[in-house]
Amino acid sequence: MTGAVELAGRVGVKPACTAMGVNRASYYRQRRKSVPALKVKTPRPKPPLLLLDEERQTVLEALHSERFIDQAPKEIYATLLDEEVYLCSVRTMYRILAQEGEVRERRKQRRHPQYKKPELVATSPNQVWSWDITKLKGAIKGSFFHLYVIIDIFSRYIVGWMVASTESGVSAKRLIEESCQKQGIASGQLTIHSDRGPSMKSQQVSDLLIDLGILKSHGRPKVSDDNPFSESQFKTLKYRPEFPDRFGAIEDAQTFCRSFFDWYNNHHRHSGIAMLTPETRHYGKADQIIKKRSETLEMAFKAHPKRFKGKCPKPKSPPEEVWINKPGRNENTALEPSKEIVINSIPSRKTEAALLESNQPRDTLIRTHQYGELGCGGQPLRTHHPEKTAIDTG
Repeated sequence: MTGAVELAGRVGVKPACTAMGVNRASYYRQRRKSVPALKVKTPRPKPPLLLLDEERQTVLEALHSERFIDQAPKEIYATLLDEEVYLCSVRTMYRILAQEGEVRERRKQRRHPQYKKPELVATSPNQVWSWDITKLKGAIKGSFFHLYVIIDIFSRYIVGWMVASTESGVSAKRLIEESCQKQGIASGQLTIHSDRGPSMKSQQVSDLLIDLGILKSHGRPKVSDDNPFSESQFKTLKYRPEFPDRFGAIEDAQTFCRSFFDWYNNHHRHSGIAMLTPETRHYGKADQIIKKRSETLEMAFKAHPKRFKGKCPKPKSPPEEVWINKPGRNENTALEPSKEIVINSIPSRKTEAALLESNQPRDTLIRTHQYGELGCGGQPLRTHHPEKTAIDTG
């Protein structure tokens, strides 16, 4: 190749490659690697129709004059034409003003802040929680019930949920507070992530998180990917075959959600956690299940090794860390680092009809029924409240 390069300088590339028996494509490829092309930035030639410096200064003085200082270039152009004066085109006036840094919005405009992409990571349960609110259609067109759901992003376990007739920061506060109590959240342990809805940014919720020592995280405005776990869980809810078009009453929504979240936590095999159930992942039973799966596959391999082409299959393991906006990934698919948050609370007493369910660390069941009937397991206790409230925490 060196000989071809030296000969090409005297007789040309094609004769040199033919004489040396070198493929021309290989010659050019080697030259590109060895001699990087030097990009020489040549100055742009001066347009022949460009205004002279004296003419440009005349236009600028006219635009700065007391007469035209507050007028737009189109108005100035038309006024001068009516006076039988032509300086330049409207576009040239704008170009000259732009070069002088004088083209901008004159009115005071609000500039939206640049929101930082949240980056949260969870490596164990109860480090990062995500919560959101979705609407469930009522019996009448335009009527809705509001479903609050808190999910642990590491285990996908629903740590707390509530159905209420209205959306309020007070209800959200009680849900979060009771969920933290059920999961035994310590100060500084948890990060709770949400979008920028009114309940999420309410003063009641902010004060509660400060009191409990919980870090608060919000997604960017109009970026649904910043809260992917809650959005995905709502899709699973609403795409279930038994999900009704409408709920006749809040009790119907309560009954359906109780059944759904029991299935979701204890029976649903989630693709994001190696087809384990959220309950198994949340309470540290995943290793036992994976071990049993591995033993079953080993037995199948020993019985028919040829079916597996001599390689024993391994069961898929759940991820060791879960992100919301992982650094270095595409913005639309990233997940972020943070701590998990677990939340369960009781809705506001002023809510006309509310349903709350907070899943407890064990199988303990506490229910507050309509008209204030409180029960623990099968031992109900009578407690009277001034309003009708349907609450369920489990």
